[in-house]
Amino acid sequence: MIELRDLTKKYGELYAIHKIDLELERGDVFGFIGPNGAGKTTTMRILATLLNPTWGEAYVGGYSIYTKPKEIRRIIGYMPDFFGVYDDMKVIEYLDFFAAAYRIKGPYRRKICDEVLQLVDLGYKRDELVTSLSRGMTQRLGLARVLLHDPQVLLLDEPASGLDPRARIEIRGLLKELRNLGKTIMVSSHILPELADVCNKIGIIEQGVLKHNAEVNEVMRQVRQQMVLQIEVVGDRDTSIRILEDHDLVDSVEIGEEGLRVTLLAGDHDYSQLASALVEKGLAIKRFCEEEINLETAFMTLTKGVTS
Repeated sequence: MIELRDLTKKYGELYAIHKIDLELERGDVFGFIGPNGAGKTTTMRILATLLNPTWGEAYVGGYSIYTKPKEIRRIIGYMPDFFGVYDDMKVIEYLDFFAAAYRIKGPYRRKICDEVLQLVDLGYKRDELVTSLSRGMTQRLGLARVLLHDPQVLLLDEPASGLDPRARIEIRGLLKELRNLGKTIMVSSHILPELADVCNKIGIIEQGVLKHNAEVNEVMRQVRQQMVLQIEVVGDRDTSIRILEDHDLVDSVEIGEEGLRVTLLAGDHDYSQLASALVEKGLAIKRFCEEEINLETAFMTLTKGVTS
């Protein structure tokens, strides 16, 4: 659905993006993450046919950005990180105006406006002035606007930027609904844990170079070379530490706030023997699980925080 080949944008001697290769299938939700100035917005603007690359190729829905920009605009919905609204319009008037721009005509236009308002949970605000909306509601209205023509591909640049926790949760829920509708979505965000919850693929870009591009679980595996377990036993902690430290699978044991943090040797992922060893010594296990690694940890591990 989206294909980038050697995509490059250069300003003088500065590369905004450099030789990006990417392929997204229909229904993929791609989390595009990186520090400010890394090239996320530049990439999205090129896909939205608002900016020409220096060289390279990009296809959206099988259409080339060079030869079929009008066709691409018919199948995408692009939501920039900052967009203007018309303050003297009511919410329904705002959507009706853009629906007319999309050449949606007759009674169907009002019907589709009402439907997207319900989708973004703004139906109760349809007759309010746009100026009365909160930042979170304005973001949802912007998303409603790009959904009017039922695009196959959504390019969402920082949709949760500047939102309070409740508004971010609402945006995340809306992205899940769109994913369930089969939309192909590219979304950039600094709210990294929420991207992991919504996306099936992520790409990490730094200094204009797409350094990591894979399934979310695969990126997590790249970050953690050694399995870490959280273990809590009922009874003699010293005995449990001694048993674990002497085991062939264990690299190290640390005492944490809620139990033991056990790091396995590199390449060892079958840790069932550890539970058996503790139980055989008469120790009751209260907690035994893998330590979760989140997207923020992965991002900090895989990037250096530099920009183009």
